[in-house]
Amino acid sequence: MTIKTAILGYGRSGSTLHAGPLEKWSDDFTVTAVCDIDPEARKNAKSRFNCTVYDDYKEMLKQEELDLVVIVTRSEQHCKMTCDCLRGGVNVLVTKPWALNVAEAEQMIAAADERGKMLLPWLPARWGCDLVRLKELLGSGIIGKVFMIRRREFSSFGTRADWQIWKKHGGGYLLNWGPHIIYQAMQLAGEKVATAYGQLRQVINPGDVEDLFHAVLTTESGIILTCEFAVAINKLPNWVIQGDRGTIFVKDKSVEIHQVKFPDNINPAEYSNTPEITVTSEELPGGAATNSRYGDAFAIYPEIARAVRGEIAYPASTGSALELTRVIDAVRASSEKNQVISI
Repeated sequence: MTIKTAILGYGRSGSTLHAGPLEKWSDDFTVTAVCDIDPEARKNAKSRFNCTVYDDYKEMLKQEELDLVVIVTRSEQHCKMTCDCLRGGVNVLVTKPWALNVAEAEQMIAAADERGKMLLPWLPARWGCDLVRLKELLGSGIIGKVFMIRRREFSSFGTRADWQIWKKHGGGYLLNWGPHIIYQAMQLAGEKVATAYGQLRQVINPGDVEDLFHAVLTTESGIILTCEFAVAINKLPNWVIQGDRGTIFVKDKSVEIHQVKFPDNINPAEYSNTPEITVTSEELPGGAATNSRYGDAFAIYPEIARAVRGEIAYPASTGSALELTRVIDAVRASSEKNQVISI
């Protein structure tokens, strides 16, 4: 079955990040419609896909027989558009952040359940080459029992002036980058977050929302997760994973594994009994366009096709997306109240 697909929002991400894989995997997907309020975007989409174009997504839902709508619009539009499409009898893939808060997320899940349709949150960092490899390493026990996971990214002083800098559009870096770095840290820990403490700041961007966040999360078993998007020159590691038998550092696609072997006999007369440390290095697979640290869209879309056909469960489930949204809500509430929030 070829999945009859519409792209709702043919801007920067819709026309590249999503249109490219849909175009490549033409045996799986047929782009039959594109909706955008920009006439130039509609013209480009029609030329590219030879499809019907619309400036009103509700009219598109009336006129087209669709299997899937890919929603790539401003963040504050996601909930209403998603619910309208689901209630119109169409499966939905919705870009990050899939919802502005838990209330919206639950409304969207209810709409999917009501019509028996699939709601697919776009959380590509789940497929990130760094996360995939780190799961393998931690599963092997190479650094012992993990007690702290640090995940960070940097703006390197790059500024924005688009809709992402305005609260009314659901902007801000917590909603923009949280679905990458907070989600990855949660996935690596492999258990629910119990408490959250967060600080949000506006440092260099115009607008009225934060351009950095710092979150300290604690899981149910006590693992500490530190997640940070910072305004800084990009020199520090993107990951630091601390276990009781070593430490893993990841910077871009370079991985360093420091394994510790403690002395067989502890000398109580020594101030510190120095362990033996072994260091190994490796490079994560793929170039800039493949096996991305944020997930390779060209590799993810075949899984989307299999999920829509009912052949597999979609890996980035609504349950995991809802847990992420709860944590993001808690980080924001913590910053506003300056207190630890129990989840």
